[in-house]
Amino acid sequence: MGRIHVLPEHVANKIAAGEVVERPASVVKELLENSLDAGSTRIRIQVEAGGKRLIQITDNGCGMTRDDALLAFERHATSKIQSAEDLLTVATLGFRGEALPSIASVSRLKLETRALGESSGTMVEINGGKIFRVEEAGLPEGTAITVRDLFFNTPARKKFLKAESTELSHIASLVTHYALAHPDKHFELHSATNAILVAPPVADSGQRVYQVFGKEVLDQLIPVAALQPLERIGLPSAKIWSRRKKNRLASCALTASFPNPKSKSSIAIPFTCLSTDA
Repeated sequence: MGRIHVLPEHVANKIAAGEVVERPASVVKELLENSLDAGSTRIRIQVEAGGKRLIQITDNGCGMTRDDALLAFERHATSKIQSAEDLLTVATLGFRGEALPSIASVSRLKLETRALGESSGTMVEINGGKIFRVEEAGLPEGTAITVRDLFFNTPARKKFLKAESTELSHIASLVTHYALAHPDKHFELHSATNAILVAPPVADSGQRVYQVFGKEVLDQLIPVAALQPLERIGLPSAKIWSRRKKNRLASCALTASFPNPKSKSSIAIPFTCLSTDA
């Protein structure tokens, strides 16, 4: 008998989950981006125990029908692309169709959703990647996803999570960045004990900075703008993405521009826009 064999689906799902879900903040990122891609204008995040015990994201986006709600947990099932050619014009934050099945395989997940115009919604419960219950339910339009007991079936990975305060700080940083990138949308982040961020929609980025960091920080910021023509050669068509992106080169350049680069009190909030005409 040969030595090479195909792994069972539940084993493959857990391995794939390791690439998508590193910590609670990874779950928040994937679900938050799904909410934004669904056209949500109001997003509420609730976490407990730094996201280890509970992560719940509720939005007012387009929602899903019953068939789509079930299909969403199949690997590589997505509404974002249909062909290889679509990869060159991706205009969404996610498109691979891996997040939901990966998250569901290492948690106890409940999806509650109702598509716009539908008379009723759908509730789906999944434990460790296995569908436990599917029911019709009276729900508001939009989607709510509740993730409990993250990594309950992979104790080795759960063991390497940091303290609850550390995991919560990663989530708070992530949500704050997305709130800054989308000033026209309502964001809320709540822990078990307090409201960490409540940011109603505002007209521009300056007002969002005021909401998040306060008047003192806003008054100290110096607006700097630059226009640099970029030539695109063989890359995907330029789209407007509003997302958090780490760039070590840009971070180093910003740090070096401060009189005292080692000071922890310095702050810079860069926004980069790519023209759709590029």
